[in-house]
Amino acid sequence: MKKFWKIGLSAFLTLGLLAACGQEEKNDKSSNEPQTQQETSQVDEATFPMTITDAIGKDITLEAPPEKIVSLIPSNTEILFSLGLKDEIVGVTDNDDYPPEVAEKEKVGGMEYNIEKIIALNPDIVFSYESSMSLSEAAIEQLESAGVKVFVVNNAQDFNETYTTIEQLGRATGKLPEAEEVIANMKAKVEEVLAKVKDVEPKKVLVEASDEPDIYTAGNGTFMNAILEMIHAENVAADADDWYKIDAEQIIAKNPDVIVVTYHYVPDILTKIPQRAGFDTINAVKNKAIVQVDENTTSRQGPRLGEGLEELAKAIYPEVFK
Repeated sequence: MKKFWKIGLSAFLTLGLLAACGQEEKNDKSSNEPQTQQETSQVDEATFPMTITDAIGKDITLEAPPEKIVSLIPSNTEILFSLGLKDEIVGVTDNDDYPPEVAEKEKVGGMEYNIEKIIALNPDIVFSYESSMSLSEAAIEQLESAGVKVFVVNNAQDFNETYTTIEQLGRATGKLPEAEEVIANMKAKVEEVLAKVKDVEPKKVLVEASDEPDIYTAGNGTFMNAILEMIHAENVAADADDWYKIDAEQIIAKNPDVIVVTYHYVPDILTKIPQRAGFDTINAVKNKAIVQVDENTTSRQGPRLGEGLEELAKAIYPEVFK
């Protein structure tokens, strides 16, 4: 089990570092307005044939809505299922776990893809992901050499960019009305959550993504930090960028009011954290404010992100949601 979570953590951190590349430029250009004030780009009715441009600037022409789709990251898969494309999805990764129907789909690999299997599935399009380009660039070249169209999806940094991703996938698959409905439902959930926390007294929060001795947390420029800002929580780790390793002594010094745990590989972690040396002085421990959330709903840039926002808000401000 220990070996398994270390492999998972290594993969997680690799993707996190890759996703961080290019974030600085995006963050400099981002608006200071609340996410709910931003609007997605104006969209027209999707018509075929169409030419779409992916995250790396590559133009892809589609003659008709794809009838066979392979998804190379769980967030894309969740979006595609939410658009009603269950039958069109023929291949997913080993890491896909939602919705339950993904268990019925062909698996095409995890950190390394089975290129021969993907080609054998004869997909009309493969949806990859920007943050994993360094890991999948060679695989994409092989697929394209075999005549497979690969669309690289943008690494969304906030809710607004997630809406744009859903709209893009809806357009590319001929499911634009369904995409707009998914986005509308997400926005409604976000508005509902933000209305409840608009007058809260901000709390100091630490997000813990792995157990000691290698404790990793979400710094500035991460999607998690953006979510915390939306609900008026002060990320005590925002004085450094991206996901990074933090020492127990640093956590004690930062004295968070709430510790949010996003992993589930350590049994009884909520009782183990207070037992760490020196943690008895931390407000979160004193007030029994150590909470565990679903890593997938709070981090996957897909249709369940509104639920993740609500789960995080409830974890930090339980008194508001009584």
